[in-house]
Amino acid sequence: MTKTVQAADDDLVEYGYRRILITITAVLCALLEIVDTTIVNVALTDMRGSLGATLTDVAWVITAYAIANVIVIPMTSWLSQQFGRRNYFVASIILFTVCSFLCGNATNIWELVAFRFVQGMGGGALLVTAQTIITESYPIAKRGMAQAIYGMGVIVGPTLGPPLGGYLVDHYSWPYIFYINIPLGIIATILAISFVRSPKYGEKLKANQVDWWGIVLLASFIGSLQFVLEHGQQDDWFNDPLITGLSVVTIAGLILFIWRELTYKHPIVNLSVLKDGNLRIGTVMCFILGFGLYGSTLIIPIYTQSILGWTATDAGLLLIPGSITTAFMMPIIGNLIQKGVPQTYMVGVGFLVFFFFCFLMYGNMTPDTGVEHLYWPLILRGIGLGLLFVPITTLSLSTLKGKHIGEGAAFTGMMRQLGGSFGIAIITTFITRWSQEHRVNLVSHLDPTNYQVQQRILGLQKSFMSKGFTSNEALDKAYQVIDYSVMKQSTVLAYMDIFMWLGIMFLFCIPIILLVKKGKNKINPADAMH
Repeated sequence: MTKTVQAADDDLVEYGYRRILITITAVLCALLEIVDTTIVNVALTDMRGSLGATLTDVAWVITAYAIANVIVIPMTSWLSQQFGRRNYFVASIILFTVCSFLCGNATNIWELVAFRFVQGMGGGALLVTAQTIITESYPIAKRGMAQAIYGMGVIVGPTLGPPLGGYLVDHYSWPYIFYINIPLGIIATILAISFVRSPKYGEKLKANQVDWWGIVLLASFIGSLQFVLEHGQQDDWFNDPLITGLSVVTIAGLILFIWRELTYKHPIVNLSVLKDGNLRIGTVMCFILGFGLYGSTLIIPIYTQSILGWTATDAGLLLIPGSITTAFMMPIIGNLIQKGVPQTYMVGVGFLVFFFFCFLMYGNMTPDTGVEHLYWPLILRGIGLGLLFVPITTLSLSTLKGKHIGEGAAFTGMMRQLGGSFGIAIITTFITRWSQEHRVNLVSHLDPTNYQVQQRILGLQKSFMSKGFTSNEALDKAYQVIDYSVMKQSTVLAYMDIFMWLGIMFLFCIPIILLVKKGKNKINPADAMH
């Protein structure tokens, strides 16, 4: 049996120009899906205006895509077996491309949200399947490099989104952030039909053997969880009946899903893989990595735009040197893993570097920080990500074999996504709460009888009067200016607190890493990256 599986593995190895074209196809598809996750963030304001939607409604454009992604990712390896990998991959690209066109033509916000959901269904599949295709097209000895190429796409993708989106929105209009996918999707479809091949793994299931209940339970508990996380803060968490109801659905759905998958003969997600100790620790690490990766990607653009007053394009460009650093690190890390440098050490150093990044951001944040103070911390973040991304996923799978590697990889991928959603939900909640606390503290120091406070108000009042306002109007304006600067200060203090706690969290992860058992079979980094 092992020999046939081995032979099947070797069957898919490609050489020469075919391998180059398959690599380009897979990276292109992974980039399409990842850039599309972040490109929308910059265009939300324009969408609100042209579709006449509220901020809460427009947030659904991001939520719908994320929910569809998280539901599809755990099911991809099963769907590839059911329909054949190439058919499934090509169908996903076509679905994604057609929905991009429909998103650009949407006439109201809910049409756009519906198309984004279906687009996410196609997109989630692109990421994981592209990974597997790259992995299996390279001979075992070269898979570390294959991984590094794929890893570059995965890390650089999220940072390409905002500047590209900013450029398209500034120079054209928001539908173009979707239309840009169409020519790329058509090229990817043609390449995939021509060059991608399907492996012969296992038999198809008949319709009555399919784990339909598993699919329903998975969709209901993950969908509800993602909704609760995205909308908890703005709907006031458990004071809102919908959030409370969906939290109950999440917990009940999770328990029933676990029971169903452990007892059913053909489960849609194989949970028995989690008996492996390294995979269990790895999924926790992926969760924390997602938390830090997506959380810090959320704070930095908001801080530079709302506090420092940068444009969307500038805020996006700031993140690019850091991602280039990560992309540069990837092949080096791939090489080190192949030479047998212990991954636990790399991950430990990675968490330490991330701690220093958070510490520097904590020290450098003010209401008027210059770009030179943010540049080096973000380069440091790039180095930390490089040291964490491949080693954590490789480490998680180091004691798994054969088909279980793909199943374990789906868990690490899903946990990274969920970590990001939890990170964003928790961070936005605390930003709101801590800003209010800091505001109360700062206002208590503004004593109207204090000489300096009086001088500041008087100075502002005079400058407004010189612009032609009456004495009373100028006084009102002066109070507004002081109120605005207090607001700004309290928000910056809240951001600083977030970075401090993120840093502490990463520091505490270092001892957990030391619990990891040494993997017996040397895994190649390629299988690791989903």
